[in-house]
Amino acid sequence: QVQLVESGGGLVQAGGSLRLSCAASGTTFGFRSMGWYRQAPGKQRELVASIASSSSTNYADSVKGRFTISRDAAKNTVYLQMNSLKPEDTAIYYCKRENIWGSSAWGQGTQVTVSS
Repeated sequence: QVQLVESGGGLVQAGGSLRLSCAASGTTFGFRSMGWYRQAPGKQRELVASIASSSSTNYADSVKGRFTISRDAAKNTVYLQMNSLKPEDTAIYYCKRENIWGSSAWGQGTQVTVSS
């Protein structure tokens, strides 16, 4: 079983930056992919960025060119560097880890608030 802990959220002004971290512990072998999702009040959870075991990445159109996902395999940690933040980026950010056997785990979420 994998446990995920997100950190790095907070309050930032528009145009600022934050870096989120998602650290995995427990049964961490068999990594397939990790995704960062976000959910704003009254909206559905959406995929923001993902990274596969091959290191290929994928981004939502709304964050392309501003967000960067990366992974430190030795630390079992995935990062989301968020630059040029906008008020519409305000949400709870969750990480989701999928393994090669098809199961997945979610973190508890971290709040990101961008003030205008």
